[in-house]
Amino acid sequence: MKLNRQKKKAAPKITDGPIPEHIAIIMDGNGRWASRRGLPRTAGHAAGSEVFRTIATYCKNIGLKYLTVYAFSTENWKRPASEIEAILGLLDKYLREAVEKMERDGIRLALFGDLAPLGDSIRSLIRQTEEINERIEGFQVNLCLNYGGRDEIRRAAAAFARDCVDGVRRPEELTEEMFSGYLYSKGIPEPELVIRPSGEQRISNFLLWQSAYSEFYYTDLLWPDFTPSEIDRAIEAFRKRERRFGAV
Repeated sequence: MKLNRQKKKAAPKITDGPIPEHIAIIMDGNGRWASRRGLPRTAGHAAGSEVFRTIATYCKNIGLKYLTVYAFSTENWKRPASEIEAILGLLDKYLREAVEKMERDGIRLALFGDLAPLGDSIRSLIRQTEEINERIEGFQVNLCLNYGGRDEIRRAAAAFARDCVDGVRRPEELTEEMFSGYLYSKGIPEPELVIRPSGEQRISNFLLWQSAYSEFYYTDLLWPDFTPSEIDRAIEAFRKRERRFGAV
């Protein structure tokens, strides 16, 4: 007698449904992850940088167009010098790898923030990534470094004011769309989804203008424990939201 065996259905892929065009992530919890393991905070940042690589690759593979991550804020300069040095060292290492692999992997890299205090070596690497960006298209990672949302808006307002003084613009013609063109993120769609790990539920001066109508997803996972599966969960949660943008 033959038994009828039902074939197991394959689990649906996250790409079987709509995904956001742009996701932003506050990479939080590196220091706490290290402290809970009796490690120096710098070890948490090293672990977090590896997770960033994994998540960026996964986002590219599922068809995301933009990923913006909060790597170093304008307030992070208050941290111990040794921790800042470690973070900037990891940044230098990442940028060197990016210069070698961006074109091969088809990944564009943009930097948002005040880059002047980051040192000659890092600024030179950033210029190289900008040159490579001109030769490639596709998935783009936006790395927020020495970045603050209020500072970004202040700089944009100052730039618009200078254009008014120079006769390029008039104050009465300012629109939201025009003002967006003065931000670091000019030309990039606003993030539909902002993810924050670590259990904190605040925006922490991140993309204040751009996230006005973003959906937020919070998780207790610390950033070094973050996995592609958590991106899937965030996207599934996003799909269940009703986005009305002020309408009924």
